[in-house]
Amino acid sequence: MITSMTGFAAVTREEEKATVTVSIRALNHRHLDLQLRMPQSLGALEADIRSFVSKSIVRGRVEVNVSVQSRLAAELDVEFNEPFARALECALDKARARNLIAGTLTPGDLLRLPQAISIRERSADDETVTALIAAQAKSTIEAAVLDLQTMRATEGVHLRADLDQRRTLVAEMVERVAVAADEGRAALEQRLTDRVMQLRIDLQADETTVAQEIVKWAARSDISEEVVRFRGHVSHWQTLSDSAEPCGRKLDFLLQEMNREVNTMGSKADGLRVSEIIIAAKAELEKMREQVQNVE
Repeated sequence: MITSMTGFAAVTREEEKATVTVSIRALNHRHLDLQLRMPQSLGALEADIRSFVSKSIVRGRVEVNVSVQSRLAAELDVEFNEPFARALECALDKARARNLIAGTLTPGDLLRLPQAISIRERSADDETVTALIAAQAKSTIEAAVLDLQTMRATEGVHLRADLDQRRTLVAEMVERVAVAADEGRAALEQRLTDRVMQLRIDLQADETTVAQEIVKWAARSDISEEVVRFRGHVSHWQTLSDSAEPCGRKLDFLLQEMNREVNTMGSKADGLRVSEIIIAAKAELEKMREQVQNVE
C-alpha cells in the first residue's frame, strides 16, 4: 500500500482533571525515528507510546509533543517562621526600651516581611488523579496517531495516482523501444548482408559462416530479455501497490532495477529514436524515484 511518510495531526481533549494537547508531525526518514516530548509526570507511558506508534508507523521521523494543563485548583501551604518572629519581637522590645520606636508589632507588619511568612502552592493531585490524566493522555495520543494515519493515507492516494501515471508512461516507452529495437536489428542485419554482398567478389568466405556472424552481430542489439524483465518489474510494482503492507523501500529497490534494465536497453538497442525514448524514460524514472522517497 502506498502511504505518504509526511503528515501532521493535533488533538486536544478537555476533561475535569486536565486539558491534554497532542501534536504529531511526520517527515521523511530512511527508518523510524520517534521523538517524544512530554511532561515528566507521564514518563511511565513512554514505553507504551513507542510500542503503539511503531505498530502504526513503519518509517519516517515522527515528532510527538504532549502538553498537560491541570484544571485542579492548587492548595496553599502557609508557614509561620516563629523563631524569626520571636527574634524580631525581642529586637523591637529593646528598641522601644531605648525610645527608638513606639507601637506594637501587627500582623500587617509580619506580612510585609518575607522572612516571617512563606506561602507555597501544593499540588492537589494524588495517585488516582495522576492515573486518570495518564489515561487521558494515552487516549489523546492514540487519537492523534489515527488522525495522522488518515492524513498520510489521503496523501498516499495522490502519490499513487502520480506514480501509476508515470509507471504506465514508462511502460509504454519501453514497448516503443522494443518495437524500434526490433526494427533496428532487422535493419542492421540487412545492412550487414548488403555489405557482405558487395564484398563477396573480394572475399572468399563460407556463406553459412558469414550468415552466422551476421546473426551474432545483430543479436547483440536484442533487448528482448531486458524488456521481459522490465514487464515483470511493472507487474511486481502493481502487486506491491495493492498490498496492505508498506512498500516504500521495495518500490525504491524496484526502481533501481527498472532503471538498470532501461540503461541496458539504451546501450544495446539500435534503431531510430531509441536514444530519445530511453532518455525520456530515464527522466520519468528519476521523477518516480523522487516521489518514492515520500512513500512509507
